[in-house]
Amino acid sequence: MTNPERRLVIVSNRLPIILQKNDGQWTVKPGSGGLVTALAPVLKNRGGLWIGWPGSPHDADLEVPLRQASVDIGYKLKPVMLSEEDIDKYYHGLSNEVIWPLFHDLQSRCNFDSEYWSSYQEVNKKFAAVILENTRKDDYIWVHDYHLMNVAQEMKSMGSDQKIGFFLHIPFPPPDIFVKLPWRYELIHALMEYDLLGFQTLRDRRNFVQCVRTFIKNVRTQGKGQIVTLQLRDKTIKVGNFPISIDYKYFAQQTATKEVADSAWFIHENLSDRQIILGIDRLDYTKGIIERLKAFEKALEKHAALLGAVSYIQIVVPSRVNIPEYQQLRIEIEQLVSRINGRFTKYGWVPIHYIFRSLDQYELLGYYRTAEIALITPLKDGMNLVAKEYCACSVEDNGVIILSEFAGASAQLHKGAIMVNPYDVNSVADAIYRAFEMSREERQARMGKLRQSIKKYDIFWWVDSFLDAAFTEKLYRFPILEEYDYSTQVPSTETNGNSGVHAE
Repeated sequence: MTNPERRLVIVSNRLPIILQKNDGQWTVKPGSGGLVTALAPVLKNRGGLWIGWPGSPHDADLEVPLRQASVDIGYKLKPVMLSEEDIDKYYHGLSNEVIWPLFHDLQSRCNFDSEYWSSYQEVNKKFAAVILENTRKDDYIWVHDYHLMNVAQEMKSMGSDQKIGFFLHIPFPPPDIFVKLPWRYELIHALMEYDLLGFQTLRDRRNFVQCVRTFIKNVRTQGKGQIVTLQLRDKTIKVGNFPISIDYKYFAQQTATKEVADSAWFIHENLSDRQIILGIDRLDYTKGIIERLKAFEKALEKHAALLGAVSYIQIVVPSRVNIPEYQQLRIEIEQLVSRINGRFTKYGWVPIHYIFRSLDQYELLGYYRTAEIALITPLKDGMNLVAKEYCACSVEDNGVIILSEFAGASAQLHKGAIMVNPYDVNSVADAIYRAFEMSREERQARMGKLRQSIKKYDIFWWVDSFLDAAFTEKLYRFPILEEYDYSTQVPSTETNGNSGVHAE
């Protein structure tokens, strides 16, 4: 940010802390995740502000715990208080029953309830009001993710002329899918009220620009490279793709500690003389867990060498467990795991080890470090940071990553990963066998390339590139932003052992 006095204001659905009430007293724990890791130092150094829902009932008195938390973390926290109805219709409703499935190309799962849109508008208005009450004219407002796409429009309607940027962490759909949203015109016009719009990939950015051209007349597009501009009457909007990343240094250093090394040793000692295949996902239908399990089953059918020689550890982190659709997904996963294990288990070997819980830091890093193969096959993902975390933790350069073409991370990682279509069960099955057979020399060459790229383009690069774009006219040109080339696909075969994956 060019002006050292300019304050950065982050706005997200949730505050970067966890509030818990025990015996009538509030306790505050720091939040986790890449966004907090990346932005907390920037806010602390500049006396910044973070605005979001605290995750507590709307009538809770949080003044004292939030004031103390602000002192502890070094920047201010301001809550947006939401009612139970807000959470039901804005968050569980519009955000997660409409925007989430639609933007992940799963429109059949959408529930287009008209009350959801009204609630979404009202909650975005609440956020806008809190922002205006707690910011100065020269503050830079950076709004995050699909829950808050209307915030800029609501702020402008209240008379604000502050600079406002927005970053979408999930994919943006093409026009033929976006058109199914009943509030397509309202939403696309709301997004055009931001000064800078950031997307994960070039494809997402292109989809957005195509939607703008489809639903808004007389929009001119200029520029090429990482950032383009949209001109609508007297307004200019910058639109760029900024692939989010991880704190590479943190993951690499923590993985090298004795605690993680001991955890990794314990995991492999209990599964000795086998290659470990790791899948780790939040419980969600976009992650392709069902399709992945079927592909592993197909791999065991087609490639006898895998029997007894691999152990597939599937970790599912609980999420939205009170929603019936997610409850049903968990049941389907567990039934499929049980069926595959019942079919292939033999004395001394169980093919799938299934874990349904959150992991502590040492466990997570231990699994990353010890697994020879990471199976990361979402049906659609904005980025998928698990892929980057796995690479950062592969400190011996011996890991192989099998990655979905439809993860945003594929744009950066496709030259070192084995790329697959998660809907093609045979292709994924053959990719598992290819990874299993891969020589140590090829593993090291591939993983070394991946680790160098992630190290160079880490989470701090992401922050800097977005904020530089907000305050300068500089255009960015990075080779990692090239799209994955689908023309490299090699068809899978049913009759032989060919890999069925993509040529490099």
